[in-house]
Amino acid sequence: MHISVIGTGYVGLVTGACFAEFGLNVICMDTDAKRIGKLEKGEVPFYEPGITELVAEGIRDGRLTFTTDIAKAVDEALVIFIAVGTPSRSDGSADLSYVEEVGRGIARHMTSYKVIATKSTVPVGTGEKVRAVITASQKNPVRFDIVSNPEFLREGSAIEDFLRPNRIIIGADGAEAVAIMKDLYRPLYLIETPIVITDIPTAEMIKYASNAFLATKVSFINEIANLCEKVGADVQIVSKGMGLDHRIGSKFLHAGPGFGGSCFPKDVAALIQTGDRAGSEMQIAKAAAAVNERQKLAMVGKIERALGSLKGKTVGVLGLSFKPNTNDLREAPALTIIEGLLNAGCAVRAYDPAALEEGSKLLPKMTPCGDPYEAAKGSDALVILTEWNQFRNLEFDRLKTLMRQPVLIDLRNVYEPERVAGMGFRYVSVGRPERTPK
Repeated sequence: MHISVIGTGYVGLVTGACFAEFGLNVICMDTDAKRIGKLEKGEVPFYEPGITELVAEGIRDGRLTFTTDIAKAVDEALVIFIAVGTPSRSDGSADLSYVEEVGRGIARHMTSYKVIATKSTVPVGTGEKVRAVITASQKNPVRFDIVSNPEFLREGSAIEDFLRPNRIIIGADGAEAVAIMKDLYRPLYLIETPIVITDIPTAEMIKYASNAFLATKVSFINEIANLCEKVGADVQIVSKGMGLDHRIGSKFLHAGPGFGGSCFPKDVAALIQTGDRAGSEMQIAKAAAAVNERQKLAMVGKIERALGSLKGKTVGVLGLSFKPNTNDLREAPALTIIEGLLNAGCAVRAYDPAALEEGSKLLPKMTPCGDPYEAAKGSDALVILTEWNQFRNLEFDRLKTLMRQPVLIDLRNVYEPERVAGMGFRYVSVGRPERTPK
């Protein structure tokens, strides 16, 4: 079977490369000629473990090709995936202009039946909007079906999530489209992946509801962490005790500086807007978003309290990306926190394994460093903002010789407090009692 993926961003490229791995013939289309030229050479424009190798394999085996020609992408495919961006507007609603433009482009070149599936995260009602756009833009009436097939890819483990998902959601109106979509995912039958068949609005809602719930778990545990600090409890043990209840589960109960990335902030905002427009206020989603913004700013205050003041101080920062194993800085807590430090008159020396170049563009006043120890040099405190694996085994004796004073502020709760204090460091974390050097 031949399929096309319109949009070669994070979701589009992962989708195309993984379907090629399933043995399908895939065309990835994008209007950005420079990006397509690089992809044809196997050059991937973002960091994601395993994607470069998967793209190279697909190109080598002739199952993955790239084009800027939408006519070719439409003509050769039975299934066309829309995987373009849906950025937030100023009011928080999703901007569907790119999705609608793709719909018009597909309509202009359709000459036979197509299944048009949205991979982009879109609000409820988008499927019908795309159907209307395509119908209105066709030169001659051609039969097609609309499908909602939302993605659930975690940055840093997207390949694994696609090849071994915990569920597939297919929202469609007709049996023919459902059969074709199920055929695409046939390799997953061997691992008995659950496939949920539903209507289009329900499929669209599943994506938003899932992300909003996970974001709420993060904000909830961060509020609990703040309370733990006030009453002398340990949020890490609280989280473990909660997570052992199977009704709650341990995932997304890790206290820290707040959530970021391309999904949670945008999707929570879009769900809030959808509720407002439908006359059903999303009070919990609004609270989760508000708590998250406060949490980022609270981390600046935590660093300031640890140092007495920020003016004239130097802080070493480890991690810029919103999570490890990605270079994605969208809505990263590190950006808000570092900006707060800089505005308070604090010098910032930063290191990140993948996001340093882009981070330096966004925060030009910060000093980029080549490794954790260069970031620590001359600092009054070292702050862990992203839990990259290489930050989990720092050489504390070496750090002590480099830093102006031995203070570790661990905003991801990577380390055991007693261990760090035993190495002669003052240790500050999130939701746990502070430890002083021993």
